[in-house]
Amino acid sequence: MTLDLSSYAEEHGVKYFMISYTDLFGGQRAKLVPAEAIADMQRDGAGFAGFATWLDLTPAHPDLFAVPDASSVIQLPWKKEVAWVAADCVMDGAPVEQAPRVVLKRLLAEATREGLRVKTGVEAEFFLISPDGSKISDEYDTAEKPCYDQQAVMRRYDVIAEICDYMLELGWKPYQNDHEDANGQFEMNWEYDDALKTADKHSFFKFMVKSVAEKHGLRATFMPKPFKGLTGNGCHCHISVWDTEGEVNAFADKAAEFGLSAQGRTFLGGIMNHASALAAVTNPTVNSYKRINAPRTISGATWAPNTVTWTGNNRTHMVRVPGPGRFELRLPDGAVNPYLLQAIIVAAGLSGIRSKADPGPHHDIDMYKDGHTVTDAPRLPLNLLDALREYQKDEVLQEALGREFSAAYLKLKYSEWNSYCSQFSRWEHETTLDI
Repeated sequence: MTLDLSSYAEEHGVKYFMISYTDLFGGQRAKLVPAEAIADMQRDGAGFAGFATWLDLTPAHPDLFAVPDASSVIQLPWKKEVAWVAADCVMDGAPVEQAPRVVLKRLLAEATREGLRVKTGVEAEFFLISPDGSKISDEYDTAEKPCYDQQAVMRRYDVIAEICDYMLELGWKPYQNDHEDANGQFEMNWEYDDALKTADKHSFFKFMVKSVAEKHGLRATFMPKPFKGLTGNGCHCHISVWDTEGEVNAFADKAAEFGLSAQGRTFLGGIMNHASALAAVTNPTVNSYKRINAPRTISGATWAPNTVTWTGNNRTHMVRVPGPGRFELRLPDGAVNPYLLQAIIVAAGLSGIRSKADPGPHHDIDMYKDGHTVTDAPRLPLNLLDALREYQKDEVLQEALGREFSAAYLKLKYSEWNSYCSQFSRWEHETTLDI
């Protein structure tokens, strides 16, 4: 039975709803709707001019309507009179096939028809920085190896604890918070869930972290590599597949190597076989490739992959299998679109299951130290242009995510790359001015 948002507002003291959708570039777009008008919006959706956001639409297109999915509603813990609700994009009565949440829901429906239920968890890393973005916010956070720094996390206790308190209140079951490997960087973890719910929570988490940081006079950034020499913001994703009831882990087999079942290996095979094309979505900005192809950081390691390899419980590879029945994809970064992250994992994984893909041999070496000895694995793309070209060549992924989505995404991302190439950097002046 669908939740009635008008009744929800009355029961929870909500005065306004933020009807929110996420565009192709991960931008969160919303309209603030008074509770008195939410019944009409729940039926028909809130109207937007799609061209005004990062979707491949023109001013001549009809209105885009964001139809709220009432099951996703979240009352803002820091402003109780407002509730956020994720929406699906509709135009002329039909789903907008390029809209990220629509793409994900279609792929999850495919998985369900094949008797599979995808569950995921994300590790969203972020920096707390000065309002102008020029430096980290804690002048005393200067350790060479700041990961898990007790004093540094306590100096930002007010921000981190407030966010964690809100997650507890929302029933997300957060279980740990820490200072990460870069100065000024943090990670907060909550329990894994069905892929759509994880995507909605991930989207809301980014909104919540930024809002709480601003409340404390700070700024939060999920940018992949905001500071030279420091570890970048990853968004590692833990993946498992279950039966449709969510009771039997189809990836788990205690007798198999690493506890990963034959079906789990083929899902992983899909990830490995499409990895270079995956990067166009999991690492979607020019800056992303400053993280996955970074030189050694101040702490001694980038914690990001640069080669398509997998392993057991070893954090120097693109994929690790830390325990039975699941694996961790370490490729995505903080700029990844929460919905497209889940969608492309499902697309690649289903492709692997259908084709009985082999993930290839695993490597147990330290890739940061001995990666040069691996000669049978491709390098990840060196830049966004290379990644887009890999995606454009990958007909299987393009078909799986949808031709309309793929065409729109490639068009806008190529345009973004061309815009970047038209800019002149300080490096160019410093190295070529006198040539």
